[in-house]
Amino acid sequence: MIARATAAGLRSRKGLTLSPQSFGQMMRNPIYIGKIESPDYGVSTQGDFEPVVDEATFYRAQAVLDGRVVVSGPRQRNHPDFPLRGFVRCDACGRPLTGSWSKGRNDHYAYYHCQRQCRAVNVGKAALEGAFVDELALLQPTPGYMRLVKDRILHVWEQRCAEANERTTEQERRVKVIQQKLDRLDEVFLYSESIDLTSYSRQRDRLREELTLAKIEHHTEAVDELDVQGILAFAERVLPRAADLWVQASLNQKQRLQQLFLPEGIAFDGNRFNRTAVTAPLFSYLAPSESPDERVASRVGIEPSTRRLKFDAATSTGCRRFGNVRDAGRTFARIPIQKH
Repeated sequence: MIARATAAGLRSRKGLTLSPQSFGQMMRNPIYIGKIESPDYGVSTQGDFEPVVDEATFYRAQAVLDGRVVVSGPRQRNHPDFPLRGFVRCDACGRPLTGSWSKGRNDHYAYYHCQRQCRAVNVGKAALEGAFVDELALLQPTPGYMRLVKDRILHVWEQRCAEANERTTEQERRVKVIQQKLDRLDEVFLYSESIDLTSYSRQRDRLREELTLAKIEHHTEAVDELDVQGILAFAERVLPRAADLWVQASLNQKQRLQQLFLPEGIAFDGNRFNRTAVTAPLFSYLAPSESPDERVASRVGIEPSTRRLKFDAATSTGCRRFGNVRDAGRTFARIPIQKH
């Protein structure tokens, strides 16, 4: 974030780039929500200028900085020729596979392979990606299953929203109580003069800290506004067709779909995928059983001269057993591999 801000022109008053410490202090400065605070002079008031951000955004940012809210980091983009690079792991050493083009006698050919220290896996791009399409077809939910999941998620979402609203109301009450205590403290010190400056400063700092924490917790409890019904309707249409859609998708879409079905990636031993990989909770059910031969993409018949995939008919068995899925392997076979 600092690098992006610096590239955009952010500098200190002296024209210097900000250090991580200075950037952190800047991110916590309440002046961005229109508040002026000077602990040395006992000043804490609302300014008469337009805030840069709203309080909800500011205090949610504080929650992220304090580690109270988990945010996902940016996803690493792979080369468009190798959407499975870094996602599929070598079953022998556990390292992610990489991808590269090799020059043959007459043309260039694409391969996925393990790192130089291992080299247990060296498989053609077409073979690995075709086998992965078949693997997706085995994991993708049926339309009937998606309808059940949709109903269950809606029910749970409504429950959690209700619980979150209750917690938010309680946090709002807490913020109000602390603010009232702070106001009374100011009145006692400024008008009644019944406490000394040292006691006032100590109590004021404690209440301000409590108030800030209460506001952070309040915005942490807030539920993001989501069109859950729309999202689930989209998922109901898309997920049962995941294998076909992966074939047609862009690099970014492929990576998102892969991450959805297999959040921790999947291992490959050179011939087949390791089905012990963790799947997303939505798809944590037993896929139909089949013999190993039905789940391994045939490597016979790969013809470098045409650079097209051809699979043994057995690879489509698992797809057909799910009902409404086309032969994913043969669908992929119709896609020519082109070097970019």
